[in-house]
Amino acid sequence: MQKIILASQSPRRKQLLQWAEVFFDVIIKDTDESYPQNLTQPDVAMHIAKNKALAVKFSMGDSIPILSADTIVVLNKEIIGKPADREDAIHILSKLSGKKHLVITGVCILFNNKEIVFADTTEVEFHNLSMEQIIFYVDNHKPYDKAGAYAIQEWIGVIGIKSINGDFYNVMGLPVSRVVKELINLSH
Repeated sequence: MQKIILASQSPRRKQLLQWAEVFFDVIIKDTDESYPQNLTQPDVAMHIAKNKALAVKFSMGDSIPILSADTIVVLNKEIIGKPADREDAIHILSKLSGKKHLVITGVCILFNNKEIVFADTTEVEFHNLSMEQIIFYVDNHKPYDKAGAYAIQEWIGVIGIKSINGDFYNVMGLPVSRVVKELINLSH
């Protein structure tokens, strides 16, 4: 498989691609992450991911595959983004405590005027978390760059996740097995 462009600064997406032995360079462009209010939740994630990929394509073309992604957390039909600050992170985790929520990652791959856009959804359920656990996690892991104010591969996931239905790596930020399949299909 040829080298790709990752249009994301997420350290988790970089790590997942490295684990899958996908070779990539990171190129990012500032992108508006707003979206039309009439979109479904999967469409929101796909819309933002596509805009990230298009921003890179406009600056360099798409002769090398461009991969972008965006992850959102949905609780009771409410989209929960990244926390604004410590208090917001504590509030978000308190809302997720003891409940099931959806993690939706939108993915966009652009290559030679081809466009692959899809969303992957994973259901995650937290155990009831104590306020002490939530504060410990927020103060020690500072999850301010993470949708839903948590990373499943960190302490909170290890002690706090009751169940997961779907792709674990999708919750980390990229359904990497599907991405690799799509990239292989593009190269044939």
